[in-house]
Formats: sequence, structure tokens, C-alpha cells
Amino acid sequence: MNKEYTKILAFAHAHRGEDPLRLLLQQKRHPDIDLKLVAQQLEGLRQAAIKWPTLAECTDFVYPPRLNREQSSSEAAARYKAGLFAALGGGTLADLTGGMGVDAYFMSMHATHADYYEMDSDLCHLAEHNYAALGADNIQCHCADSMSIVERLEPRDLIFIDPARRDRQGKKVAAFEECTPNLLGYLGLLRTKCRHLMVKASPMVDIHLGVKQLESVQDVYVVAVEGECKEVLFVVRGAGQGPRHAEPTIHCTNIDRQRVPEEYSYIWSEEEETLPSFALEVGQYLYEPNASLMKGGCYNSIGCWFGLKKLARNTHLYTSNEYLKDFPGRVFRVLRPLTLTAKEVGHHIPEGKAHVVVRNYPSTAAELQKRLRLKEGGSLYVIAATLGRQPQGWLCEAV
Repeated sequence: MNKEYTKILAFAHAHRGEDPLRLLLQQKRHPDIDLKLVAQQLEGLRQAAIKWPTLAECTDFVYPPRLNREQSSSEAAARYKAGLFAALGGGTLADLTGGMGVDAYFMSMHATHADYYEMDSDLCHLAEHNYAALGADNIQCHCADSMSIVERLEPRDLIFIDPARRDRQGKKVAAFEECTPNLLGYLGLLRTKCRHLMVKASPMVDIHLGVKQLESVQDVYVVAVEGECKEVLFVVRGAGQGPRHAEPTIHCTNIDRQRVPEEYSYIWSEEEETLPSFALEVGQYLYEPNASLMKGGCYNSIGCWFGLKKLARNTHLYTSNEYLKDFPGRVFRVLRPLTLTAKEVGHHIPEGKAHVVVRNYPSTAAELQKRLRLKEGGSLYVIAATLGRQPQGWLCEAV
């Protein structure tokens, strides 16, 4: 191990649990220690306990700067991608935008050989050290702009690419042509170099446009972790891998705290042909699909899958008089209809605390909360939505 890393890690683990900012003020007491790097490790260790529990167990792992950690996949999402790679047959892997290296590490568990490419030399050297610390001896690190060597790249079973989603001003972007690198200019060449190309995109990406731009998409995976949409994955067939699919399959996946994926799949033509049943009134329960289903856009199919009625065409809430304990999302028990005035709400919520949920309603949640003189908190929910053509409200509790 690098001697400097040894000293830093020993110091960081000895001060684990301390406030990194307070420690930074003690540089004069520790002139031979890079306390900025120590603080970086303390922040990384704290974050790893939740985001990358496997890495947290490796005492020799060195954490990169905050931006790289924030841009990295969680362990749950990386393991999910590794499972997709295994389902595609595994084999040889090239990660062309290595970053912190989490995705490459977990996918390498199903690879005969993996290549990690990163143009930031510091990040690349750090990944090389960390892979050795993790015992991932089938990963080879390359400090290079991967797009400059694509023509020379040996064919792989899977090429993985996660373009940076920030512009020169540091603002977040979602469209492929705004990301770095702009893979659309290399798409044809990339497809000749692999059996499958997996593209990780922003949760804000336009899925329909992405499928059109990437041309030979066979599957789209909308990945949520514990109810929050984290990424969208496009799996593209490599050149020479048979005829392109007429339309891709959309997989909406939510990964729970036990890292168990719950997945629902559909194709666009089925969704367009599905006629939802609309509610004339709200039953005893309201259902809100999880983030992956909402992003995936299977609004009509959800009701049919679970025998629920939709509140309105553009109101993506569903209702029934039966409680479905396995519904993939939030379930609310309706306590009563609610006239959305401060006086009425104050009568039923005298403590003045509730969560406000707005769906297809003429006010935002913040505006409605202010108008109703409510503070965030408590166990009750005020749900405002359009039923048919009429904006209405309900007092609910989470099941």
C-alpha cells in the first residue's frame, strides 16, 4: 500500500466518529498529516456505512473527494447492474467512465476480465489502489480518455458508460448531447465493439427520446432505491447481434432496504392499448405507485395489474375499497373527504401538523400547506388531487 495512504487511513480510523470540520482546525497539532485528506476519509466512512456497506468493511479503502462519491452508484444500484450483466451472460467488461469505480467493481464479480478507464489520473490511481485492497485482481485500470481509444478497443461482451451529467458551470444536465462525453457521436463505433452496450442516464432523462437516440435499445431499466428514482439504464444491442426489437421492454424496479429488487415490466404498445377504469368516488384506500413506476410511465397498466381505479387521466393516484398489502408504492387509508380551507382543516387537524401531498392539483404542495396554515409533520396526510374533473381533498393516514 502507498505509505501516505497507510498513514492517512491509520489516522482516520483512529479518529473515526469525530467531526471532520473540527479536525481540520487542528492542522498545527498534526503538521505531518494531511488533515484535508483525513476529513475526506471520515466523510467517506460515514457515507459508506449506508451507501456502500461492503466498501465500509475494507479498512484499506481510500475514499475520493465528495463530488466523486456523490456521483457514484450506491452499492444496491451497482449490484443490480451486476445482476443485469450476469443475466446477459457475463464475460469481458469495459467501463469507459470509471469514476469512483463502484459499478466496475460489482460488475467485475461476473466478468472474466474487466477494464476500467478514467481520464482523471488521481481518481484512476485511487481506483487501482482500492481494487487491490478489495482483491479485485481481474480489473485493469487505464488512465485515458476512453473515447480517444475506442477505435483500438478490443471487442467486449459489455461496454458500460456513465457520462458525466454536469455542464461547464457545474449545472446538472440530463440529455445525452449535453453530457460528457457525448456518446451519440460515438454510438455506431461503440456498437461494433461489444455484444451489449449499457448506458447509465439521469433519472430526469426523457426515456422516449433516449430510446430514439440510442437506436437499438432492447431494454430500459428504471431503477429506484427505497422509493427514490436513482438512474435509468439503456441496454443497447451491439452491431451484428441480430435484428433490433420493434420496441424495448421497460422494467420498473424498486430495490428495498434488504436489497431485494421488485420489478414490473411492460412495453409501450401494451400501455397505449390498456384502458384504465376511472373512479367516480374515492374508496377506503388511495394508492401512489413508487418512483420507478411513475418514471416508467405505465400509468394505465398499474390499475389493471392490481384491479384499481384511477382518479383521472392525469391524476396518477388509484383507489379501491380493498387493502393491497403488496402494492409497489405508498398506501393511504382515507379517513374522510376534506374541504381544503384553513377552517375545515384546522377543525380536523387541531395540532396543525400534517404532510401535504398534491397530484394534478392547481396548487403546489408548498402553496397549499401555507394556505391551510399547516406545518410539516405528524402522522396525518392531506392529499389534494383531481377526481374526474374536480379538485378535491382527503384526510388520510399512511398504512
